[in-house]
Amino acid sequence: MCAVEPLSDHPNAEAEPAGRSALPDVRDAPPPVVRGEPVEIRAGIFVIPDNRVPLVPNIGIVVGDRAALVVDTGLGPGNGAHVLDQARRLAGDRPLYLTTTHFHPEHGFGAQAFKGAATIVYNRSQRDELRRKGAAYAGMFAGLSTQIAAALEGVEFVDPDVVYVDHAEIDLGGHTALLRSRGPAHTASDQTVLIDGRVLFAGDLVETRMFPILPYFPPFDTDVDGGGWIALLDRLLADEPEIVVPGHGEIAEAGLIRDVRGYLDHVRAETRRLRAGGASADDAATVIDRDARARWKTWDNPEWIGFAARAFHHADSGVDDEG
Repeated sequence: MCAVEPLSDHPNAEAEPAGRSALPDVRDAPPPVVRGEPVEIRAGIFVIPDNRVPLVPNIGIVVGDRAALVVDTGLGPGNGAHVLDQARRLAGDRPLYLTTTHFHPEHGFGAQAFKGAATIVYNRSQRDELRRKGAAYAGMFAGLSTQIAAALEGVEFVDPDVVYVDHAEIDLGGHTALLRSRGPAHTASDQTVLIDGRVLFAGDLVETRMFPILPYFPPFDTDVDGGGWIALLDRLLADEPEIVVPGHGEIAEAGLIRDVRGYLDHVRAETRRLRAGGASADDAATVIDRDARARWKTWDNPEWIGFAARAFHHADSGVDDEG
C-alpha cells in the first residue's frame, strides 16, 4: 500500500501531459460521486449507473450463490467505501471479489476500501501500469477541479491479492466471470469482464454517445494503441455479448461496439489520408475535429477528437500501409 504523493514529488512521476489545457473542463460539473441504487439488468447482475456524470463510471456488482464480484470502484476512497457498502448489502455474507477494467482514477482509485474486505484481482499489466503511472494520474486529475481533488484526498494505492496474465475465471456460483487481459488499447492494460458469456463489462473501450478517450499525452503517457483498440473491438463483437455495460453512458446491446469501432476506424483512415498529403498532427486534428463533430453531433466530449487524431498520426509515423 502506498499513499499518493504530489505529482512533482513522486520518484516515478513523468512530466505532466502536453495539451493538458485542452482536456475537458469539468470545473462546473456535478461532484464525481457514485449515487443511486443498483439496477438489476439480469438475475443477480447489477449496475450502479453513472447517470452521465463526468468521472463517474458504471459500477458492476455480480452476485452468485457463493460469492460476489464488484467491477470498478469510482473515484477515491469515499466512492470506494460506498460501492463496498452496496456490494455487502446485495451479497450478504458471501465473500467478495473486486476487479477494475483499467487503472484510471475514476475506475480504480477507490480500491483501498476493499483491501481486507475482498479478494482484489488484476491482470499483471494493470498492476504494473498502476505502479508506474498511478501517482502521476492522481496529480493530473486533482488539478482538474477542487471537487475532484477532494474526492482523491487520502487515496492510497493497494496491490492486488491475485494477479493473472492472460485470463482468469471466477466461479461465483450460478454466475461465471471471465476476466481477460486486453491491452494495449485504451490503456496498456485494459481488462474486460464477461459474465456467463452474455453480459460484457467493457470499461472505457466502449462508451455510449461519447467520443472515446485516446489518452495520448506525450511524454506523460503514450501507451494508447488505436489500431489495437479497433482489432480488440472486432474480437469483442465476435463474442456476441447480449448486453454491453460501457465504462460511461447507458447500457446497450452489441451494436454499441460497432458504433465505437466505426468512429475509431474513421479517424484512423482520415488521419492516414491527411498525413499522406503532408498534414501535421495538429493540422490533421483540426480537420478531423470539425468533421467528427458534424458526423457524431449527438456525442458528448468532443474535446477528445483531437487526441484521437494525434494518437493515430503518431502511430503511423513509420507506417505507410494499412497494417
